[in-house]
Amino acid sequence: MKENCVDIITLGCSKNLVDSEKLMRQLEANGMTVRHDPKVPGAEYVVINTCGFIGDAQEESVQTILECCDMKKRGRIRKVFVMGCLSEKFMGDLVAEIPEVDKFTGKFNWNEILPEIKAEWHPELANERHLTTPSHYAYLKIAEGCNRKCSYCAIPLMTGPYVSRSQEDILQEAKKLVAKGVREIQLIAQDLTYYGLERSHKAEIADLVRRISDIPGIDWIRLHYGYPNQFPMELLSVMRERENVCRYLDLALQHISDPVLKRMHRNITAAETRDLLASIREEVPGIHLRTTLMVGFPGETEEDFAQLEEFVKETRFERMGAFAYCQVDGTYSAIHFKDDVEEEVKQARLSRLMRIQQNISAELSDAKIGQTLKTIIDRREGDYYIGRTEFDSPEVDPEVLIKADGRLRYGQFYNVKVTDADAFDLYGEIKK
Repeated sequence: MKENCVDIITLGCSKNLVDSEKLMRQLEANGMTVRHDPKVPGAEYVVINTCGFIGDAQEESVQTILECCDMKKRGRIRKVFVMGCLSEKFMGDLVAEIPEVDKFTGKFNWNEILPEIKAEWHPELANERHLTTPSHYAYLKIAEGCNRKCSYCAIPLMTGPYVSRSQEDILQEAKKLVAKGVREIQLIAQDLTYYGLERSHKAEIADLVRRISDIPGIDWIRLHYGYPNQFPMELLSVMRERENVCRYLDLALQHISDPVLKRMHRNITAAETRDLLASIREEVPGIHLRTTLMVGFPGETEEDFAQLEEFVKETRFERMGAFAYCQVDGTYSAIHFKDDVEEEVKQARLSRLMRIQQNISAELSDAKIGQTLKTIIDRREGDYYIGRTEFDSPEVDPEVLIKADGRLRYGQFYNVKVTDADAFDLYGEIKK
């Protein structure tokens, strides 16, 4: 057991990661040694930042808690603390079922862990973090919560209604990140496009992105998690006009069949979705669209799924992920709809959809051969430096592999000529 040390294990999304980074900074200000996601926890204190989004994530969180409690029982850990979305939603059940945990907090009151380890809260550090990402990029969370009420989603149940941070607060944090060497900002929220609506009754995201792009030292700003209904079209003008706003948009669409969209409570039709995508691509030439789709939602017929297949073929998303519907307790769909699509059918549909996308991705990657792309270097693996273009978000998108014939600096931009490609990655060489 490593004394006066805290191991923090982060499960789930990048929004959780930001919370962990803020906790790490507070602990370091109290003179403690902090480790993030160690291969084997062995600190005096362990904090598990949980995810409660879908069944698999919940299971992973519970399993991690139990493993750490077992290590505590064997004397390898002194205290175990749990925070995050899972405990926010299932606090009562978790306290009753896993009493070995020394303290549970929710998603927003994690600072209550500090006095449990004789640490103090430093309010002047509220917007500072210990970055766990490579030093040249960071996630910047602009809001908490969600007001969308999609029938399958438990996020509003865990995080509550949408609350936008002030623009001044966000800009201050962005400037602090730049001062630390960050050159690429990954702008995140459960729904970026709702930013400001709950307080001013108009979307403020375009103005916010414009102001962030004015900060000297920020080379790339990437937008994650937009919503198609009531999309703020003025955001596209900012993306088109500002060189440091990446031509990249993560816009979760979920489905294209009107009956399925209606049961999902998405408040948009297939025709409106197609019109929006056409407008986005017209307004921002060369934009790369990332989306997430769901198969097997209650009542999804073969005809519904055939429409989804055709939609993927015709739209040719540059980036696409998909998952099978998983019923989550407490959601509208779990209460009102029967989970009537067999698991085998869900998985078969998922495989079919991803095969279509894999072929599309391979064709779009092949089309980049011969192009020269601005590329940032993230790391080195074996004989290759690994980089990304403006069209690639860390960890989820394709990467650019560059033979390590010379020395490249992490966090620096290079012009890379694409020499080869596969369905997942590009291969290139530095253009002299």
